[in-house]
Amino acid sequence: MKIIVDIGACDNPAKMVRGCVEAAKEYTDYTIVIVGDTEFIKSTIGADMPKNIAIEHASDVISNDDTPTRAIRQKPDSSLVRAINLLNGSDDAVGLLSGGSTGAVLTGATLMVGRIKGVHRPMLTCFMPTAVEGKLVCIADCGANVDSKPEFLAQFAVMANMYVGALFGIEKPRIGLLSVGAEDHKGDERSKATFALLKQSTDLNFVGNVEARYALTGDYDIIITDGFAGNVLIKSVEGTAKMVMTELKNAMMSSLKSKIGALLMKKSVYKLKDRMDYHAYGGAAFLGVKKIVVKTHGSSNEVSTKASIRNIIRMYQNNIIDKIKQGMAVEETDTTNAGE
Repeated sequence: MKIIVDIGACDNPAKMVRGCVEAAKEYTDYTIVIVGDTEFIKSTIGADMPKNIAIEHASDVISNDDTPTRAIRQKPDSSLVRAINLLNGSDDAVGLLSGGSTGAVLTGATLMVGRIKGVHRPMLTCFMPTAVEGKLVCIADCGANVDSKPEFLAQFAVMANMYVGALFGIEKPRIGLLSVGAEDHKGDERSKATFALLKQSTDLNFVGNVEARYALTGDYDIIITDGFAGNVLIKSVEGTAKMVMTELKNAMMSSLKSKIGALLMKKSVYKLKDRMDYHAYGGAAFLGVKKIVVKTHGSSNEVSTKASIRNIIRMYQNNIIDKIKQGMAVEETDTTNAGE
């Protein structure tokens, strides 16, 4: 089985390459195909290249300044286009990871890989840590669709429900709808319409509205939102976490007493730091297309690259694409019956 990794337009290609090497050493049943400049990849890996690393040369990249649709058509030798062609053209290619332009990755996946039948809009999902140790919360959508209709949001819930259930074995994931208040009547007209659709679904464990300040309590497995608010939520959390860890470090180094205290707390602080590091949870899965596609941060390092590859393997092993197809088929049948 192959996992395709596009390093062409990310901020730290060397770190992504090293992350691929670490993943290849651990997941020896999979071949990691790195797409990018061959000489750069070889020089980064060095002489000790794992046998299950393959390299696919690409002489071009799609940058953040390019118009996604136009670039995909006009740059056939870009790393992203070559990576998607490998994904589509290989029966044993189980997933694609890219650290390139988000717009280009999502456009390429939608146009070239194609949507699953019945999916209105594919969406991005990501995980964040919660106050319950070991428990994550899935944010869906976290950036793919900034303007979403209520029926799109309801469908995001169906796909996220399949995704979280498959990955973590949760039979009935608790689903909340991001809003400005917990009461049923709170929110704008779109939120109220989405609330009604989720409430009437018998296949979802919808528990109501959730305010952003309660997103990380551990009371929810999935939080449904449009891509605009979802992206603001995760970046606000990331920024807050970074600020808190910086201020904590400054406080611990501010005096002799605090330094002694920091020494005694060192193990616990490092544990907290690891829990707050978003790199540890991998990239965002793009759900709703016919193959597994994961978009990771442009600034991805070795940790996030390896975590993203691990997540692709888990999605493949849990047949996530087939399960979403089944979920869409059930939803399409329910919608047809409701209209009769």
